[in-house]
Amino acid sequence: MMSCCNQIDEETHHSMTAGASTVLAAAAALPEIEGLEREIATVEAASARGYFLPDEEEWLKLRYSQYLTLRASLLATIEEIGGQAGDGLVQSNARLPLFSIAFAAACILLRCNRFIVDLAAQHPVLWKKLDEVDEVSGIPRKSFTTIYEAFTSPWNQLRFLNAADHYIRHRDEIFSLAGDPSLGPIIDLLKFEEPFIVRRRREVLKRRISYRWFSFLRRHRSAWKNVMRGMFEVSGRAIAELHQPGIKPLGAPKRIHRSLQHQILELSKPGDVFVTRHDDALSNWFLPGFWPHAALFLGKNSSRNPELGELMPFHPDDSWFLESKKDGVKIRSYRETLDVDALIVLRPPLSEPELQRGIQRALTHLGKPYDFLFDFRTADRLVCTEVIYRGYHGIDPIRFELREVGGRLCLPAEEFLDQALACGFELILTAGLEGDHLLTGPDAENAFHTSRGKAKAP
Repeated sequence: MMSCCNQIDEETHHSMTAGASTVLAAAAALPEIEGLEREIATVEAASARGYFLPDEEEWLKLRYSQYLTLRASLLATIEEIGGQAGDGLVQSNARLPLFSIAFAAACILLRCNRFIVDLAAQHPVLWKKLDEVDEVSGIPRKSFTTIYEAFTSPWNQLRFLNAADHYIRHRDEIFSLAGDPSLGPIIDLLKFEEPFIVRRRREVLKRRISYRWFSFLRRHRSAWKNVMRGMFEVSGRAIAELHQPGIKPLGAPKRIHRSLQHQILELSKPGDVFVTRHDDALSNWFLPGFWPHAALFLGKNSSRNPELGELMPFHPDDSWFLESKKDGVKIRSYRETLDVDALIVLRPPLSEPELQRGIQRALTHLGKPYDFLFDFRTADRLVCTEVIYRGYHGIDPIRFELREVGGRLCLPAEEFLDQALACGFELILTAGLEGDHLLTGPDAENAFHTSRGKAKAP
């Protein structure tokens, strides 16, 4: 059987594989109810007491940040797929695969939303704590109330009902995609979610959402446009509700434009670590400090850099990064990695053979899924800084010490920066911190230290 994905154009295929990887990683990060005894017991104890103890609050903030990360990734996946497919111009054979991935993301999102919303509704002390402003993480006041309102919105429930009906009508066709290696795990996930889908659908109908309006929509739009645009509107609205207002104008370009990217690459060497930032990214809310993300620069192409082995770029003049994002650990073009608002470049204090050793170690994790739990004790799933950690740790003089946060050992980007500089990493340049300019030397040092001070400002 020929894979259906082999008959789809490259851009759509990329969206499908990236979306599927994100959804599967998110699903793996969700614990079963039976495994949440500690969490429930902690909330019940705080509720009986009337407040959270400091260690309980630290644990709660970690769990909430994990939830927000997972939520933002799933919403972004639905939006990306909806943005591509919602205009109805996508290939007809790509419609059900795209819908299946987006609907699986919606099911996981609703399942984790339901758990936290139900728990907070039963325990006001939890609701109040989650609604508190967190200046360090940048989480605004009443963030959880915003989530609660989106989850219980009649319009959002109506759109889920519409998508669930579309799934039920095309269930056999969707299940026929199980033989495709990219979609098989998604189909298995949908089968697992079916009891929830049916239960959720019944709940929505019991709440007496106007089925006449629903029928009107179904009569006056094609099923494809109705479902995909509906899902896209839900995700877009939810993202807008949690979008950081006033940071930059809607649709404004990134400060690291193409010309600046080329200047940066001219000064970079294989093995350099890029630490990056999007000004208005949702993840900035719940990742500590100003700098949230890191990627490992591999160089120009395999003909110049033997540490890349058989890997070849799509374009002869491309530049590669090893980077873990919501769709997993992948080799990415500079066009993707450097499409940001600000970045710094750090160079490890290693010889050429040591750099190659570190890069080769990091490359052994290529293809692994993203770790939404941020737990560095296992290596089957990795976050962005863990790629750097597992590549360079232990190569003299580089040593990283994991930080325990709420029972999880990890290395946030800001902590990574402190430790990297302490063991000899050199700051090569900054870009985007003072307009769309590249800075080196003392100017870069000053801009870098100023940026870290911004994270502490209210």
